[in-house]
Amino acid sequence: MTDEVLATLRVMSFLQERWGSAACSRYVVSFCSSAADLAAVPALARAALGDRQLQLSVVPLFETGEDLANCTTVLDEWLALPGAATALESSGRRFEVMLGYSDSAKDVGPLAATLQLYDAQAALAAWAERNDIKLTLFHGRGGSLGRGGGPVNRAILAQPPGSVRHRFKVTEQGEVIFARYGNPWIAVRHLEQVTSAVLLADTKPVADRNAAAAQRFAPLAQTMVDASRTAYRELVETEGFADFFAQVSPLEELSDLALGSRPARRSGQQTRSLADLRAIPWVFAWSQTRVNLTGWYGLGTGLAAVDDIDELRVAYREWPLFTALLDNAEMSLAKTDHGVAEGYLQLGDRPDLASRILDELRRTTQLVLAVLDQERLLERRRILGAAVDLRNPYVDALSHLQLRALTALRTSNPDDEQAERLRRLLLLTVNGVAAGLQNTG
Repeated sequence: MTDEVLATLRVMSFLQERWGSAACSRYVVSFCSSAADLAAVPALARAALGDRQLQLSVVPLFETGEDLANCTTVLDEWLALPGAATALESSGRRFEVMLGYSDSAKDVGPLAATLQLYDAQAALAAWAERNDIKLTLFHGRGGSLGRGGGPVNRAILAQPPGSVRHRFKVTEQGEVIFARYGNPWIAVRHLEQVTSAVLLADTKPVADRNAAAAQRFAPLAQTMVDASRTAYRELVETEGFADFFAQVSPLEELSDLALGSRPARRSGQQTRSLADLRAIPWVFAWSQTRVNLTGWYGLGTGLAAVDDIDELRVAYREWPLFTALLDNAEMSLAKTDHGVAEGYLQLGDRPDLASRILDELRRTTQLVLAVLDQERLLERRRILGAAVDLRNPYVDALSHLQLRALTALRTSNPDDEQAERLRRLLLLTVNGVAAGLQNTG
């Protein structure tokens, strides 16, 4: 890994020599968990480059639940290190922090991750204010709901007071680029919505509303987070869960697709470990099974932990963060198919895990509908509901073809020629299912 870092720093230096420091100066430190992680980058740059110059802006990326909770402690420790003050002054006291939506949700579940990200942003805004730093938060969102997807403008307007300050940076990738920017009219409309939200986020009415709601519903949020995180971690930490996931989803077959810029696993080893699995294939494989687990698992248990359904309804009306959370979960549930999902889950030969997932699916759907006071999903979102209803029959057909191919691969022990045909059939369905469901990448 150190050799890769040194090579990257040399490339950065070359790019700056040729096109200037603005061409490539930011170095994102993934899974940042200590001040030493930040201090190591300039030290390695000196070792790699000697007397060659490199304008370097080190960007910590906080991704796991634990790292999000400790983010300001890490930054305080970094500020105390020799060289940190000089680096800040040379940048005009500007500093960038990246937040990982994908891996935080993979670590603690969608509900706990959403609320923990909010708390981290509030803490970072206060840290920047204390230290007279112009903070830019870099939101590492993906297109899928399990990776922070959903309407960006609504997400911005739900942020903690002081966390935007007319500065907003976000990743746009994969299908999201085509969906939002492929058509010029849609692109202009999307940019207008985002710009409007960035300008409004720190106005007094929006900031006061978000602060008051976060304070009022803090006990409710903590109750939901504790219950949700426990349910999620109990599932993914069950012995054999990684093998179960590989059996019930086309995870291994997805590696044959000619897409993606990085391997599915961080170490490159084909061991079945959730810790080593990147968040993108984790989310994508669950969407292909029509379970969409990453967009809702644990939410039902979190909602059930609150005794007062009326208080949840008030929170949905008055707390923008909770509104966006439930609306995104509703969309994810609407794209879930119980029958197809059950077929995939049966391939794992673990009825205990399949039953637990399906029970949580029923619980989540029932309680989301109760909080929304609806009889069916997307009842009040007619345009979106009509679009999902229109696409679902076509997606269902592709899902059944994919399930048939995956079942044959998992249970019939085909010869090499048959296995190749089955894999080809399976992979042909993947793009169609992703395009039909959307919010998958």
